[in-house]
Parts: sequence; C-alpha cells; structure tokens
Amino acid sequence: MRTANPRTVVIWTLVALVGAAGWTVLALSRGEEVSAAWMVAAALGSYAIAYRFYAKFIAYKVLKVDRTRATPAERLNNGIDFHPTDRRVLLGHHFAAIAGAGPLVGPVLAAQMGYLPGTIWIIVGVIFAGAVQDMVVLFFSTRRDGRSLGQMAREEIGPFGGAAALIAAFAIMIILLGVLALVIVNALAQSPWGTFSIAMTIPIALLMGFYLRVLRPGRVTEVSLIGVALLLFALVAGRWVAESSWADTFTLAPSTLVVWLVAYGFIASILPVWMLLAPRDYLSTFMKVGTIVLLALGVVIALPTLKMDAVTDFASRGDGPVFAGSLFPFVFITIACGALSGFHSLISSGTTPKMIQKETQVRMIGYGSMLMESSVAVMALVAASIIDPGLYFAMNAPAGVIGDTVQNASQVVGSWGYQISPEALARAAENVEEASLLSRTGGAPTLAIGVSEIFSQVTGGGLRAFWYHFAIMFEALFILTALDAGTRVGRFMLQDMLGNVHRPFRNVSWKPGLVVTSAVVCGLWGYFLWVGVHEPLGGINQLFPIFGIANQLLAAVALAVCTTLLVKSGRLKWAWITGVPLAWDATVTLTASWQKVFSSDPKVGFFKQRQVFQDAIDRGEVLPPAKSMDDMHTVVTNSTVDGVLSAVLALLIVVVIADALRVCVRHVRRPALSTLSEAPYVESKITAPAGLFPTKEEKEEERRAVASAGS
Repeated sequence: MRTANPRTVVIWTLVALVGAAGWTVLALSRGEEVSAAWMVAAALGSYAIAYRFYAKFIAYKVLKVDRTRATPAERLNNGIDFHPTDRRVLLGHHFAAIAGAGPLVGPVLAAQMGYLPGTIWIIVGVIFAGAVQDMVVLFFSTRRDGRSLGQMAREEIGPFGGAAALIAAFAIMIILLGVLALVIVNALAQSPWGTFSIAMTIPIALLMGFYLRVLRPGRVTEVSLIGVALLLFALVAGRWVAESSWADTFTLAPSTLVVWLVAYGFIASILPVWMLLAPRDYLSTFMKVGTIVLLALGVVIALPTLKMDAVTDFASRGDGPVFAGSLFPFVFITIACGALSGFHSLISSGTTPKMIQKETQVRMIGYGSMLMESSVAVMALVAASIIDPGLYFAMNAPAGVIGDTVQNASQVVGSWGYQISPEALARAAENVEEASLLSRTGGAPTLAIGVSEIFSQVTGGGLRAFWYHFAIMFEALFILTALDAGTRVGRFMLQDMLGNVHRPFRNVSWKPGLVVTSAVVCGLWGYFLWVGVHEPLGGINQLFPIFGIANQLLAAVALAVCTTLLVKSGRLKWAWITGVPLAWDATVTLTASWQKVFSSDPKVGFFKQRQVFQDAIDRGEVLPPAKSMDDMHTVVTNSTVDGVLSAVLALLIVVVIADALRVCVRHVRRPALSTLSEAPYVESKITAPAGLFPTKEEKEEERRAVASAGS
C-alpha cells in the first residue's frame, strides 16, 4: 500500500477547506450580501475532491477498468463510426455533445426558487448521480461493442423491459432533439453574427479532421492551435459581417434555419466521425470551456454579489411566474442537465464508446466531462442570481402576466416583493441595445444579461452590449454541438431497434441502413421543429412542457440498466452506487409526472388545464396565452397530448424499473440463470494515457511502444 505524499495531503486538505468554506458561507448567510465567488469555491472544491477520490474509486475498485483490453474503437475500427480517437479530442467531443441547452437555461429558470436549492442539487447531484451515470454507462457500452442504451436494456434486462426502454428512449430522444433545435433557431434567427460564426466552424472542423487524419496524424497540439486561431477569427469576423453589406446574406428567417439545421444534422450523422463531428465538437469545446473559465475568473475579479434570495417564497408556494410547482419535485426537473441528464446516457452509449481508445479513459471522459458541464450550470446560476431580481422576473414572466409595458411590469413584479422602476427596466434594455427585455422567457436572454454584467464589470460598461450579443451567439454554438451528435446517436438507436427485425441494421456502419435511419431521425425532429416555428403553440412547442420530465425519465432507464449490470456482473455490494441515484431520480420524476397528470392546479396539471380551456371554449371566452379561438383549441389538444405522453412515458419507465428489479432478484437467487452480452476479451495493441496528462509510467510505456515499433 502506497504511503501518501505529505505535499499531496496538504494540497488536498487545502482544496477541501476551500470547498467547505464556500458551502459554509452559502448555508449560513441569511439576509446579508454574499459574494458569488463563494458559490464558485464550493463548486470547484467539491468537483476536485469527487474526481480525485470518488470517481477513481468507482473506475478502479468497482468497474475494474482494464488498460490491456481492446475497446470497440480498436477492434472494429472502420473509419466511419468506430475510430480510435485521441483522448483530448474525444473529451472535447463528448463534452460538446452532452452540453446542450439544459445547463445553460435550466439553472436560470430554477433561480426562481432562490440560488441555494439549485446550487445544492447541481453540485451534489452531479457528483453522486449525473457523472456516475455517464461514466458507468460509457464503461458498460464500451464492453458491449458500443451498444445503445435501449439495446443494452433489451439484452440484459429482457425483451419486455427492453422493448419499453427502446421505445421510451427513442421517443424521448426525438423530443430532446426537437427542443434543442428550437432553442438554436430562436437564438440565430435574425442574427448574422451568430449565423456566420457558427457556419464557419464547419469548414474549420473539416480542415482539422483531414489535418489529423491525412496531413499530420497525431499532431493534436498543432491542430488545436490552428483551430483556435481560426475560431477566434470567425468570431471577430462575425461582428464585421453583421455590420457590413453582407449582413442580409446571413440574416436568416426561422424557416430557412430549420432547413439548414435538418440538412446539417443529416450530413453530420452519415459522414465519418473523424471528418466533421469529432473535430467540430472538439473545436467548439475551446470556446465553451474558455468562456466558462473566463466567467469564473470574472467572478473572482469583480466579486459580484448574489442579489437573488437564497430561498424565495415561490419555493414553498409553488405559484412562481417562471414555472408553476413547488421546489420538490420541480426544481430538480427544471435544472436537469446540470446535475443529471438522461440525454447524456445516449451519448455515453452512442458515439463515445465507439471512439474511446482505452477503458481507463472512462473516468476522464465520462465523469470529468459531466463535472465540466455542471460547472457550466453553476456559472449560469451565478449569472441569473447577480442581476436585479426585479429584472430577472420581468424577463422570465410571460407577457400575459406582466403586460407589455415597463410601467405595468414594474407594478406586477413589485407586487411579488421585488422592486424595480420602469426607468430601470428601460435602461437595462438600452444598455444591451435591445428594444425591450420584458418577457424574454426561456432562460437564454437572462443568462446573456448575467454574462454581460460579469464581463462588463471587468472590461468596462461600454462593452455591455457586445458581451450580451456575444453570449447569445455563444449559447447557440453551445447547443448546436449537442444536436449533431444527438442526431447520430438517434440513428444508432433506430439501427439497433431495426436490427432486432432485420439483421443487416445491426451493423451501424452499413451504408444503406445509416442513410435511411439518419433520414428518418432528421425527418422526425425536423417535422416537429418546422411546425413549431410556424405555429407558436404547435409542433415542438407542444412537447416543450414535457422536456424536463422526459429527460429525467430517461436517466431512470440508464440508472436501472447500470444497476442491473452491476448486479449481474458480480458487483452486488456496489449496486448502491447507481441504485441510490435511481431511487432518488425515480421518486422525483414519477412524482412530477403524477402531478403533471393529476394535479388540480391548471398551471401544473395538463388535464386540469385542458378542462379549464375547454370550459372557456364552451363559454366563447379566450384565455391567455391563446389569442384566438383556434389557439384555444390548440391549447386543449396540446394539454391532452402532453398529459397522455407524460402518463405513457412514466408507465414505460415503471415497466423498465420493475423488470430490472425482477432480473436483479432472480440473479441474486439463481446466478446460474443470468447471462451477460459482454464482448470477449481481446488484448489491446494501443498505448494511450488514462488522463489528460500522462504519468511517468505512461510516458515510459509510450516510449517503449515507439521503440518497439521502430525496431
């Protein structure tokens, strides 16, 4: 047993003290001003301890990752979907793929409940649930030739529960992709700066892909420097374009953006993964991580104070203007991706296991990427909590509640206990060169305001408008990388499903199969997006209210599969690692589903909302948000569809969990009846570090491998 290095003990003790100090200040401060830097300290200290100790314990003690075992990327390498990818590029791809709209907007909306509940769930949730799910799913999928989550459920739980998981996972995936695409359309519509800059990332990524594959294989540092330089130029050039005669060319209507997004999603999902998807995600990670790091530094330098209450009255009353419902369970549903996200399990069982070089890298890529995304959520919560609460509620409350004038909005927000003058509301919009900030719902504009506030305190108030529009563009780029990877994963899921009926589909790189399934996936989410863009209450807008619940229900499927595999693979004593998060997630999400279906509050319950609007139709009355009788009928249809879908998805997840429990109990009683679909052991010929920076032993191993190859 190795003796701990005194210097290491001192360093980790200091890290623990920093994190503990942050938590202490956040927990005990009531009524006085609290610096946002304490939130950052609590998060970073907790992340560091969790990655160093808990993640390492799970990877090496529980999962027993094997560096000598060949991964699917090595054994099945075909240059299309299976391709051994440098850990640094793959880390960028995985992070970019999982980091979508959730960590940006979810914490912003959850700030309605105060900054403390969200902070606790984001940090504690990611350490014990979200990052664990991502790493364990990635490990088990890697051991099974990169099988999708639904297919693993079918093979390990059984055809009944597996079929429920396949159907639920694919349906939820289409909903998630449609919602992600809608956020992108809303962010890029009429934005030439954002459209140009994001469009330029595609040729830059293609150049990087060919550079690494053909021109200078393995030269990751070189291609990174080239890519970052070109990306920064694209960002600067985007503003030039927006102020030039070319602005009209890149000022696209929402319907045009839909066509381009669907076309891009299709092409990105069928091209070889090394050519566009991986390098583009890796490239965007520099901007994503760089912006978040700069935000954290800005908080440390400017030391902005948290102006939102630690816990607001809305947390207990459940009548908040941003979203209805009490703190439990809806704050956990709203935050979603920042702490635990079912969407991540699809990436961890989709593109990433087909590209990872070594099993030992699952800790850095699975657990580490999720910690990075959680840090994004923390910074989003900071951004929402440092602005004036009156401005926050004026931006996030619907127009039907606060009206469309600053005078009326000031009066309504003041009745909630948050004072802000009409002049202050008008000045806030003027500072960022917007006509109005009232009812800019969805979270993204609020985040942009918070980002501009932090950066302008460091660089000067004259750049506030620049930072605001930069943040809007940053959010669109942030989300787009989840859309292209998600489309490819949706293709894998559909291929796995069809492979149970027609065997050739099991080969995910079979060209006729990948073209057909890619077209189907893009067509499905593209249809909902198209209708949603043209009908404010239709299409994907119809499904938006169940986005958070659907995502968390998918996490329950992933955790159920992981728990089953831990039990069946002889790790029963460690099943609590995923079993406890599963119990919590199932309790929260099924409670939320029950309330959304059966609540007597029309702001919460879908069927109650349907009844209220139907009664109004019978009286000939139009209720907001409807503006006409046709809208009233649409709301009734939407409420019915959302209520039925919520019930069906919850029922499917109950079936999966119950069947998983049956399999676990059967294995404990009669282990001989259990079988595992794990791929046979093949010795690896690849040498690659487990972490971002190689250890002395790994450097020596690499040196010996190079010498052996040259002899």
